[in-house]
Amino acid sequence: MTSFGKATLRSSTSAVALGFFMTGTAALADVTAQDVWADWKGYMAGSGYTMSAEETLSGDTLSVSNIVMSMEIPEEDTNISVEMGEITFVEKGDGTVSVEFPASVPFNIVIDGPDAEDVKIAMDYTNTGLIMTVSGDPNDITYNYTAAEIALKFKEILVEGEGIDIGALDVSVADLVGTTTMKVGDLRVADQKLTSGAVTYNVDFADPESEDGRLILKGSMAGLDGSGVSTLPLEMDAAEMSAAVAAGFAVDANLSYRDNAMEFQFTEDSETVQGSTSSATGAVKIAMSDKGLLYDVSTTGTKVSMVGGEIPLPIEFSLEESGFKFGMPIAKGEEEQDFAFGITMGNFTMSDLIWGIFDPSGQLPRDPATIAIDLTGKAKLFMDILNPEEMANAESSGEIPGELNSLNVNTLTVRAAGAELTGSGAFTFDNNDLETFDGMPAPDGSVDLKLVGANGLLDKLVAMGFVPEDQAMGARMMMGLFAVPGDGEDTLNSKIEVKSDGQVLANGQRLR
Repeated sequence: MTSFGKATLRSSTSAVALGFFMTGTAALADVTAQDVWADWKGYMAGSGYTMSAEETLSGDTLSVSNIVMSMEIPEEDTNISVEMGEITFVEKGDGTVSVEFPASVPFNIVIDGPDAEDVKIAMDYTNTGLIMTVSGDPNDITYNYTAAEIALKFKEILVEGEGIDIGALDVSVADLVGTTTMKVGDLRVADQKLTSGAVTYNVDFADPESEDGRLILKGSMAGLDGSGVSTLPLEMDAAEMSAAVAAGFAVDANLSYRDNAMEFQFTEDSETVQGSTSSATGAVKIAMSDKGLLYDVSTTGTKVSMVGGEIPLPIEFSLEESGFKFGMPIAKGEEEQDFAFGITMGNFTMSDLIWGIFDPSGQLPRDPATIAIDLTGKAKLFMDILNPEEMANAESSGEIPGELNSLNVNTLTVRAAGAELTGSGAFTFDNNDLETFDGMPAPDGSVDLKLVGANGLLDKLVAMGFVPEDQAMGARMMMGLFAVPGDGEDTLNSKIEVKSDGQVLANGQRLR
């Protein structure tokens, strides 16, 4: 990720999140306007921002204006600053505080990067019917919020002083309802929940590196549901994430959406590609702590259609289910830690027009295709992945950052054109033996495989002229070497075993 991308990510997740989501609810204890503002300042300071503002107290009202939050990122020689308009904290006389925004609040994000890589982003945060109430006590504050609509509208983006042609760049969220609790002890723990109605977004801007490049996106979702718990050290340097994680930093966030639909158009070199996508549901989970990093995303009911550019004909395909999962340890330790990898493309179908390109006579079965892989295992890390210095030293010295201890093949499914391969297995690895398998830790384990319909598929491919007869014969001989007939017609089974002494067996027959 570029410094611009990293900087924008940090600024949006910390600074803009405050204006978008934090609010409050009634409780038995009292909280003052100064308490709430102090909590905001403590949250931002704990996230690594230096904060300045003009504060004016008049009776039960605290007005805060000219707010500037800044963060240094030394390893990228970059400074981020976020400027925003006035916020008012009003004590209601019942122990609660109302946080009030104007109908439109200006936001400016300024990124001073190396070699004149400066970026300035100007936007407005607008709201309709936003009600925010804060209650509790200074170390245990609850924010509740509702809004008929909130929105972000980008007005200007300057890169190295040059403006990007923006036709539109905005997002709006309707019928927002949420709660945030903020508890401060040895650590700051924020627990958030939100739901919303329709989400709409509109993107239209020119590619500054292309004479005629332009991207246009228009889309919507029927609603969002989100929840998350984040734990922050009271003082945290966002540039030193390894130390932050060791000090207790953790995040566990979940976001789901429904009825997503988008239309897109992309132009480059006088060629335009346009199309649409939709999905019934989607979910994203992101978690990070000293236990590791997890990214898990899935969708259902996905449909894609596109045409134009170098594509000679319309492309249409759909997926009943899709997903990607990746989990890995990030902190060094003597104990084994979990990792995971998974990918799912379930019941993939494409239009008859595409099928007709390579199978005009319809010889191949056009049943939905599926690829599903689910892997888990154990590994050890010898260094902190989030420590730039340790990783740089490892790269320069050629030191291996960790070792693989075990791998489980929980699910393996490949199904297409009338054939299906399934399997499962498990392996352990001896990292003290790097000679038996030429530098690879010696594995010990097995995998069971089942192949159905392979010979029938080969016959069809030969008849279609895709596979020469001699190559098909070679493939059949190879299957005969590694597999044995199973129950059922055109079924092959195979048990592949790998021994720690270097032996490789297929159905008990030694191959190595």
